Amino acid sequence: MNRRSIWVALYAIAMAFVEAAVVVYLRALAPTLGQIPAIEQGREAATIVMLLAVAVLAGGDSWGRFLFFCLAFGIWDLFYYAWLRVLTGWPPSLLTSDVLFLIPVPWVAPVLAPVIVSLGLVAVSLWLLKLRERGVIVRFSPRVWAIALGGGALVLLSFMLDYRRALQSPDPPAFHWILFGTGVSVAVAALVTGVRRRPPRG
Repeated sequence: MNRRSIWVALYAIAMAFVEAAVVVYLRALAPTLGQIPAIEQGREAATIVMLLAVAVLAGGDSWGRFLFFCLAFGIWDLFYYAWLRVLTGWPPSLLTSDVLFLIPVPWVAPVLAPVIVSLGLVAVSLWLLKLRERGVIVRFSPRVWAIALGGGALVLLSFMLDYRRALQSPDPPAFHWILFGTGVSVAVAALVTGVRRRPPRG
């Protein structure tokens, strides 16, 4: 990790603690507040803006900004759950169901699912940032981008498909692991087949 990656990582870790602390406070105040969903949506939107802002500052161009955003998001998400575990003892298991986001509809999945996505984001962004640092040009064709986005759409669908049942029932429905796994596999396959390396410019 270069200096910028380290600072982005430290920002994401610290921000994750702040986010976890806010969630603890909101849960404690829930009986006295009537606008918890709206507050949560605002918090989530602000989170994305802050992660995007630090990525824009760290990246020199659109590709660098995208990679730093993926890095920041992945580290933030992982440490968000880690800090919640430290502060509250939750989640008790990686298979515990969680409401991940509320925009545009609730995303519901076992904690393990976003952890897998975030680990992948961190690993891939660090790898591509390292190639970038070495002067390797990585290009993805429109077809590869379409396949990767299709895989991402399947992952998001697995989170949102049964949100009504998940929120209405005390026992959350079975997660769509096959749909989730297919989406992750498609996105990874697009990455592996789409990477194009060129010698560093000299």
